[in-house]
Amino acid sequence: MTATASDEDRVVIVGGGVVGAFSAYYLAKAGHAVTVVDAGPFGGACSRGNCGYICPSHVLPLAGPGAIGTTLRTMMRKGSPIRIGLGTVLSHPGWFLRFARNCNEAAMMAAAGPILALTKSSRALYDEVIAAEDLDCEWDRNGLLFVFRTRAAMDHYAEVDHLLRERFDTPARRLDGDALAAFEPALKPGLPGGWLYEGDAQLRPDRLMAELKRVLEGLGVSILENRKVTGFLRQAGRAAGVRTDGGEIPAGRVVVATGAWTPGLARELGCKVPIQPGKGYSVTYPRPEGSPGVPMIFEEDRVAVSPFHSGFRIGSMMELVGPDASLDPRRLGVLTETANRYLKPQTTGAPEDSWWGWRPMTPDGLPLIGAPPATPNVLVAAGHNMLGMTMGPATGKLVAELVGGEAPHIDPAPYAVGRF
Repeated sequence: MTATASDEDRVVIVGGGVVGAFSAYYLAKAGHAVTVVDAGPFGGACSRGNCGYICPSHVLPLAGPGAIGTTLRTMMRKGSPIRIGLGTVLSHPGWFLRFARNCNEAAMMAAAGPILALTKSSRALYDEVIAAEDLDCEWDRNGLLFVFRTRAAMDHYAEVDHLLRERFDTPARRLDGDALAAFEPALKPGLPGGWLYEGDAQLRPDRLMAELKRVLEGLGVSILENRKVTGFLRQAGRAAGVRTDGGEIPAGRVVVATGAWTPGLARELGCKVPIQPGKGYSVTYPRPEGSPGVPMIFEEDRVAVSPFHSGFRIGSMMELVGPDASLDPRRLGVLTETANRYLKPQTTGAPEDSWWGWRPMTPDGLPLIGAPPATPNVLVAAGHNMLGMTMGPATGKLVAELVGGEAPHIDPAPYAVGRF
């Protein structure tokens, strides 16, 4: 195959989730011809059914001091939001060993700075893009409320607040007892308090993806859905495009934004891709009367609620059980039951939507953004853990800067693909 001059100018993005979509947006804005190819519908995987939080408050990675003990204790509880399959541990021991090695304060702090850089950049970019493109995605800037059911946990979180406030300039507003009840009347009485991150925001993910598709098509981006990429085209030691089950797509650059599916391309990339699929669930109901005014996380139960303009979503769970594609209705029941323990408005009846998706989990909590050593004209943008929606715009802008040889607005070094 001989590439033409027009082929050399084209960037193929593999993956039509939020990271691929924002990569396409910033590349198209920079003047590149862009094709997005996805094995399923555009925006139809993990970017569709999450809780839609845009949360710079989520500075700390899952791997931290005491994380293993906390996880084991949580797994012992009935209806635990965490499940880890023994078979997954035995078949991927390297990932779990790397995670364990990162469960210390030094590694946690080393990851927190780069996490914050992406989340804070994205928070500002969302404001810019939503205004510039008039995106109808139920954008709310009301903050994110962490709610506690025990006084001990409420007081313990003060240590986290102190760390985020002093080291990362990410403070929360403490709301004790009556102050919490006055701030959010939808909560049941008697809760000891909560912590409000006023800089966080929320949107409805499926609406965002539909709006981004509209904008991308208006920018001339070609979107190919239900087209599985099977490998790279090669020419003179470089990637010259991609092979798909629907034909070849020549290109001068390739961006791999395939989330939890990225390990399937590890041979093509020529590097390790330590990403485990962390299965999450959500259930969406009609918005009940008296619905909360702000999104909130019931921190001790690891359950989140999203009061969209057009619905009410409850989400959670972290299952490291391999590529299990089943939807367990019992897990959805746990979500609804937990929310009903905290909230006055009760969600009952049939949901509008039930969903599961695979979060792309890395052992150090940082995404992979950059070129693998063996394929310099390929960029990986994957492994955003539970923060893909939050980090999408900043990652997309960084991808466009790296492709265009521009000075990056964020130091890409911490996300290097070859760090493993």
